[in-house]
Amino acid sequence: MLNEVERWLSTRSWSLTDRPLHKILAAKRSSGSSVSVVLPALNEEETVGEIVAVIRHDLMHQVPLVDEIVVIDSGSTDRTSEVAAAAGARVVHRDEILPRLPAVPGKGEVLWRSLLVTSGDIVCFIDADLKEFSSDFVSGIVGPLLTDPGVDLVKAMYDRPLGGAAGQGGRVTELMARPLLNMHWPQLAGFVQPLGGEYAARRSLLEQLPFPVGYGVELGMLVDALHLVGLDALAQVDVGVRKHRHQDGQALGRMAAAIYRTAQLRLARGHLIRPALTQFERGEDGFEPRTYSVDTEERPPMAEIAEYATRKAA
Repeated sequence: MLNEVERWLSTRSWSLTDRPLHKILAAKRSSGSSVSVVLPALNEEETVGEIVAVIRHDLMHQVPLVDEIVVIDSGSTDRTSEVAAAAGARVVHRDEILPRLPAVPGKGEVLWRSLLVTSGDIVCFIDADLKEFSSDFVSGIVGPLLTDPGVDLVKAMYDRPLGGAAGQGGRVTELMARPLLNMHWPQLAGFVQPLGGEYAARRSLLEQLPFPVGYGVELGMLVDALHLVGLDALAQVDVGVRKHRHQDGQALGRMAAAIYRTAQLRLARGHLIRPALTQFERGEDGFEPRTYSVDTEERPPMAEIAEYATRKAA
């Protein structure tokens, strides 16, 4: 298995310089493919506008790589929607998409619903909390999909500094996701950032995948894509450094629980003994328990949704 991972790393791990922008654009023109960029956003007014503005300037105005930018607002209480719209994105509220199915909280829910309001043959997901954003994040992961018909999903890889220390970000990745993948899906051991929120895929793949509604979506997508299209259809591109808002330890614990649950279902499709996580906070009378439910729902492949089939046929 190690030899297979090493082979994959040598043939499916690239850097930005491997595909100059002019070659990516030529491939886009010759293939006739369209590209949608989706930003899932919840209270990201400080960063979402800059991300949208950079993508529009670099990849829509200067060169015609991106065809649409859609921000899916999942219930922000700040000015996320207004800022994103002012920067030039089309903003859609999560609850407006597929209203017959009441939305549930979670990032995966938003990504799943985005397939109904975008049209690109290639869909590129970008987290809305990135700082010092570069459009290389988009062109880097879209490039292989436009130039190589054998690639179906591309993850960004990058360094994630924490508190000024290089490589110390991604704590849930190192403590939960990477051990899970190495032990249970060793073919995926070569992914540097398996939980990263920046990745692009062909719509034809995304519409066949189930979407965990919460933080397990990235791990679930990798595992399911491996089984559906095989390791050589998956790739990663080094885009440099990712700077973003870091969450506290308890939030990371809840994220880790959701990721473990996603892995558990894919290992055995078994019964969750207790789909909840109890954490502790010090209060006036000592440590007080706080119990949170762990996401237990997954959305079916979008190809099975009647509204999606109707839209494709139209």
